[in-house]
Amino acid sequence: MSGKAKETGTTETSLGGLQVSPGGSTSGGDGSSHLSPDTTYNVYETRYQRSLRNYLTRETLPSEAHYRNLESVVGYQRPTIDELHQNTVNERERQQGIDAEAAAANPRGKVIKFGWLEGVYMRCLLNIWGVMLFLRVSWVVGQSGIILALLTVILGNVVTTLTTLSMSAVATNGRIQAGGVYYMISRSLGPEFGGSIGLMFTLANSIAAATYIIGFCDSLQDLMFFYFDGAKIVDGEVNDTRIVGTITLICVLALAIVGMDWVTRVQMGLLFLLIGSQIDFVVGAFIGPQNDLQRAQGFIGLSSEVMAKNVGPDYREFENRGQNFFSVFGVFFTAVTGIVAGANLSGDLKDPAEAIPKGTLAAILTTFCTYIIYPIMIGAAVLRDATGDKDVYVMYQNLSIDENPAFTNCSLIGKVDNGTQVCPFGLQNSFQVMELMSAWGPLIYAGCFAATLSSAIASLVGAPRVLQALAKDKLYPGIFMFSKGTGANNDPVRGYVLVFVISFVCIMIGDLNVVSTLLSNFFLASYSLINFSCFHASLIKSPGWRPSFKYYNLWISWVGGILCLIVMFLIDWVTALITFLITVALYLFVSYRNPNVNWGSSTQAQTYVSALKTTLDLNSIEEHVKNYRPQILVLSGPVGSRPPLIDFAYSITKNISLLACGHVIQGPQTQRLRNSLTRQSYNWLTRHSIRAFYSLVEGSNLEDGARNLFQLVGLGKLRPNTVVLGYKANWRKCDPLELKAYFNTLHEALDMYFGVVILRVPQGLDYSQIIEDEDSPITMNGNESAITQSPEDKPGQSTANQLTQVFRRKKIRQTGRDGTDSEASSPPGSPQVERSAATTDANGENSKKRRTSMANLFRGPGGTELSKDVLNNITMFKRKQKKGTIDVWWLYDDGGLTLLVPYILTTRSQWSGCKLRVFALANRKDELDMEQRSMANLLAKFRIDYSDVIVIPDVAKKAAESSRMEFDQLIEDFRTKDEVDKENDGLMISEAEFLGQREKTNRHIRLRELLLENSRDSSLVVMTLPMPRKTSVSAPLYMAWLETLTRDMPPFLLIRGNQTSVLTFYS
Repeated sequence: MSGKAKETGTTETSLGGLQVSPGGSTSGGDGSSHLSPDTTYNVYETRYQRSLRNYLTRETLPSEAHYRNLESVVGYQRPTIDELHQNTVNERERQQGIDAEAAAANPRGKVIKFGWLEGVYMRCLLNIWGVMLFLRVSWVVGQSGIILALLTVILGNVVTTLTTLSMSAVATNGRIQAGGVYYMISRSLGPEFGGSIGLMFTLANSIAAATYIIGFCDSLQDLMFFYFDGAKIVDGEVNDTRIVGTITLICVLALAIVGMDWVTRVQMGLLFLLIGSQIDFVVGAFIGPQNDLQRAQGFIGLSSEVMAKNVGPDYREFENRGQNFFSVFGVFFTAVTGIVAGANLSGDLKDPAEAIPKGTLAAILTTFCTYIIYPIMIGAAVLRDATGDKDVYVMYQNLSIDENPAFTNCSLIGKVDNGTQVCPFGLQNSFQVMELMSAWGPLIYAGCFAATLSSAIASLVGAPRVLQALAKDKLYPGIFMFSKGTGANNDPVRGYVLVFVISFVCIMIGDLNVVSTLLSNFFLASYSLINFSCFHASLIKSPGWRPSFKYYNLWISWVGGILCLIVMFLIDWVTALITFLITVALYLFVSYRNPNVNWGSSTQAQTYVSALKTTLDLNSIEEHVKNYRPQILVLSGPVGSRPPLIDFAYSITKNISLLACGHVIQGPQTQRLRNSLTRQSYNWLTRHSIRAFYSLVEGSNLEDGARNLFQLVGLGKLRPNTVVLGYKANWRKCDPLELKAYFNTLHEALDMYFGVVILRVPQGLDYSQIIEDEDSPITMNGNESAITQSPEDKPGQSTANQLTQVFRRKKIRQTGRDGTDSEASSPPGSPQVERSAATTDANGENSKKRRTSMANLFRGPGGTELSKDVLNNITMFKRKQKKGTIDVWWLYDDGGLTLLVPYILTTRSQWSGCKLRVFALANRKDELDMEQRSMANLLAKFRIDYSDVIVIPDVAKKAAESSRMEFDQLIEDFRTKDEVDKENDGLMISEAEFLGQREKTNRHIRLRELLLENSRDSSLVVMTLPMPRKTSVSAPLYMAWLETLTRDMPPFLLIRGNQTSVLTFYS
């Protein structure tokens, strides 16, 4: 340790020059130090020390770059778990292109970013100190009185403060980008809520810009009338508004296009003008009236007598509508709705997480003080009614204000409103009270101009930015063109033009009082959702919810959201209802489009919490036969290789029961490959609108993998009870070990009390050699891995069901084994194209388009169109089945699964045109009638509709010689007269076994004859699966039985329940 180190008591480590002092400071090898105010600077010799990253360890130190969005990571990345744990090194090339976040942080040109003062505080002041301050505060005092007016101000600010607290929490929970309120709501509650509010917010601000400009024009006309002898341009009314409004709108547009720097300068000037007008008002209030005319108009000066008269409420009819506290509150609340003016410019702030809470809360506090003080001053200085008759006032000026006719006798003026004499001046009647009280009246008009113009600028600048963020997310069709910005600040010029057009149309209308309340409700709806965002994120307690702003509360946010909804209906219940309907309609539209976004919203977290709670609650519910439903594990293999099997299984579950697709691969494989297969499988299921789970396991063979699936698939009571697999049509030609594994899989399922369902269709189930792989090659950490079908797969082999060998060379190839359907590899009419010739464009736009039609869902190699016959075979269980029958051969009582499954099928739209025919066996020929009545009675008790019940009496009759010869040909390659050795146990048919199973064999041959006689033209045949007794029947003999029953038949379903009742006739 060096002498200087000894003097300071610093501990030196040898990790790349890292130095840690006892005071808590950490200093790097370059001599810099951080984290402690009392840092001691030390200099060490580091030229002999090695780099920690490149020489001593493969680990990387924590870095911000490692936690950015994956798309923006450039250069070195955090090592993978494989590289660290398995001691392997994958050379990952540097990602080409530009880091999106870095480019945004360092664009070309001069970038204007604002702090909390000029970026948020100033803009919120300009919006909250709006025209309502000058025109409506006095009216609120006149209607409600001083006490209730203060209560109105307090209640309004409570709502905005609660909303700001929620907004601050949301804004500090991670990096906020451009988009303001839309960005916060969409990332918190998801694209559905965010998209609806974003579009409404853009439209509302576009129309609001026009209303503010119209307000400016009205104030200008009043100024011209009172101070310039009624000067006008055309008519002093709507045409003047259109002319002046258009010129003003063009100037505001030009200002926005010039850039945010000039916008801020202009708004700064308007703010000073706004503050100056308020100072003018306060000074004038303390100076008092300057002439008798002002006194005659009701301005008496600060007086306890006037205050006493204005303390209580005096609600009167206004604009043909009776007033009360809530209606007055609804009018005032629009004055304090400018709290998101700064947040909407989130993309132009240096640090939104700091600026939004600090600036917005400071603005609310500042404006709250003014809105508390001004009503008191107004109520203490101006009367509710005044005639404005100077002569009458002077004549009776020695009388009190309660006796002076200038304040009590409105009939002197002769103004009549709805048959009632009213005074033209006073708090109740004139909106120019603040101008009357001011030291210099024109400055109040200037304040009105500043308020209206600043609000118009804020709306015209804020709306395009929200639209730009909305367009980037592609939630609505046709608006992506507005996502492009210009200049270093990425200014949305196209959005400016669109908002200009909307505002111009509104200015041409000239009067927007009809939609003014609708705009307020749009803003309130967004405020309510901001509160709900904070409430919802806090409620579900997601670990990702970690806002740095701590002054929020779950229930306070909930109260804030409810208050916003209440205020919406207080302002106008009709427009509140319209707002609600528009929000719901836009929500449903975005939800229907199902945008491909993943923002980690709280609604996604809520899905997990709800699913977890429901699954846990399911464990406490006792099972009952009435609630039984088949929960299916379909041994599908790669989900895209056997579409008919998955479609058929899905027609049974149809979103109201569990469906899991099982896939066995030969291991060991990397987790990267397993993740890729899982992702591809879920993508396929989503494209084909099949709601199912996918489970991937490793096994040395089919039997081991299936056993693992049977044990592991499911959670709690949400686990499969029925196994569905395809019929192994190539059992005579496949590897004997494959046959044994398939046969033992049936044993494993029955040993674990699963119901077993085997499906066979004439054209086969496996289309892996015909259908093009819909997924592009996988790129992971710079290595391309294509999941494809191996050219070594022979016709008759299928990956559909159980086993996939995966070889990793330069590309990962997936090889199937199991052979569940020899007829599937070359269905009739299939294109003769080599599978290896299939190519996919990883970056092609066609792969990104929505596939809706059947023809687009399935394509041949190279994207070729499949023939109509092949396409019909693939989608046979997606289409509506022709009218016909489902023949149910309920041979043995397996608990009722053989009967329940076909009944469920008849409730589906594809099979609704098919009727059930039930076949049963009779013990004796003379009991046919009794057996038929018994079966019909049982079906009636089960409440299962059927078209016919047929009892088979002679199933034990000796089969025809030709049929027996056909059967013998099936098994001749497996028969042996010698004793079967241990190695071939279960793979050969001994003479003893053949003779011992002679009666059963004859029964199955005889059943085939009956099937050909009765069910050859049915739409579907369902039969009880023969029980494969352990140690009694070998795999070849058992498969010969199944072959005999199902060969050359319509779609055939073999079902065996687990001998537990799944049907009941009790209520």
